[in-house]
Amino acid sequence: MRARILASTVAGAALLAAACGPPSVRPATYSDPSVSCPGGRNAWNLDVVDQRADREGSEKMVAAIRDGVQKSFPGCRWAPGPGKGADTVTIEIHRFASHLEERSSWEAAVEWTVRAENAEGRSLTEFQANEEVSRPNYQGSDNEKESLTEAYQKALQRTVKGLGALPANGVDRLPARTPEVGAAGTGSGSAAAANS
Repeated sequence: MRARILASTVAGAALLAAACGPPSVRPATYSDPSVSCPGGRNAWNLDVVDQRADREGSEKMVAAIRDGVQKSFPGCRWAPGPGKGADTVTIEIHRFASHLEERSSWEAAVEWTVRAENAEGRSLTEFQANEEVSRPNYQGSDNEKESLTEAYQKALQRTVKGLGALPANGVDRLPARTPEVGAAGTGSGSAAAANS
């Protein structure tokens, strides 16, 4: 009787764990010593928003992404949430899951949009971090967690690299100005026509 109760308790705990959304992922950071804070600033607001249809496990997922970004820029002060009148990095999460495909492999997908805006609301950058990982269904391994961790770490690395590329003080990098076509020729052509 005791063994049956223990078995049903373990099975119930396993079902509860499976119903809590995506598994927690291993922490990761990707700091670059030459970039202590994106855009040469010393502070940003960080707004991580779960846009998935099924938001189970949202808190731990948002916390992992927030922690990864903040620790990748150790010279930065990060305030939570959207920032009216403040420089803000927004991460909108679209996918964050791993599922077993035909009992042979775990297919993980992590996708989010990263947007950085200055205090006036002008967009400084916007890009996608979209990573997919396929992992064989190894026995004795938490394949769901491992595949999702790998996809998460790749997406985080792409995010940190993209934010690290922001120009100092958020000045947009515009292409080098090219002279107007025919501007110089038009003047000399007009002068030549006037002289003839």
